[in-house]
Amino acid sequence: MDQRPAGGERDVKVIGAGFGRTGTRSLKAALEQLGYGPCYHMSTVIAEPFRVRQWLDVGEGRSRDWDEVFRGFQAALDWPAAAYWRELAEHYPDAKIILTVRDPKRWWDSVSATIFRSALAERQRLPLRRRIIRWLVARRSPDFALYPRMARTTVMDRLFDGRIDDRDHAIDVFQRHIAQVKATIAADRLLVFESEQGWEPLCAFLGVPVPEEPFPQVNERAAFDRKRPGRLWRLIVRGR
Repeated sequence: MDQRPAGGERDVKVIGAGFGRTGTRSLKAALEQLGYGPCYHMSTVIAEPFRVRQWLDVGEGRSRDWDEVFRGFQAALDWPAAAYWRELAEHYPDAKIILTVRDPKRWWDSVSATIFRSALAERQRLPLRRRIIRWLVARRSPDFALYPRMARTTVMDRLFDGRIDDRDHAIDVFQRHIAQVKATIAADRLLVFESEQGWEPLCAFLGVPVPEEPFPQVNERAAFDRKRPGRLWRLIVRGR
């Protein structure tokens, strides 16, 4: 059964170069409201586990078929896509690049309490209850069971050399990443964006009207806390 989005091939029109925990959930909702949907995000990978193997192939050097990975999507944000912003910018030369940013210390506080905390837990010997859950998930969804390995190869090792418990190193990587994107992407192709700026700079950059509705502000930490336990439970109970 083909689980990929209907609608055939679409060129990606917007590429998000910003790290996870920089307002990517809010930008996803905004882009979809503006007609740039569906928008690819790490939440897409979690919701559709067959995509985990696609990214594992990318991370381990077996395949980089971007048109297949993003088939049916008009935008791609968040990790793991943002870890490959150079390759995607080159592969989709007409796509516009949005670099979501935030205060580096606030970014560290958020990412260390969510994504990095979860990744670090994978390195420890899990308690019996967690090992049982992991075994059940692997039986129900072998693809999703590969998620920690995929995240490690495409993000944690690729960007941070595995040093996700080193605050100063992570912040340095974050700041150097922002400088590299700004230095690489032509100014007329790049928007450096904070979600608090709202619709005006985003719509001006994309050349679309400003909606009457307020700019979406999604609580990313709350979304993170909800999505993984809920996803694990659905995998165990329903097998999908």
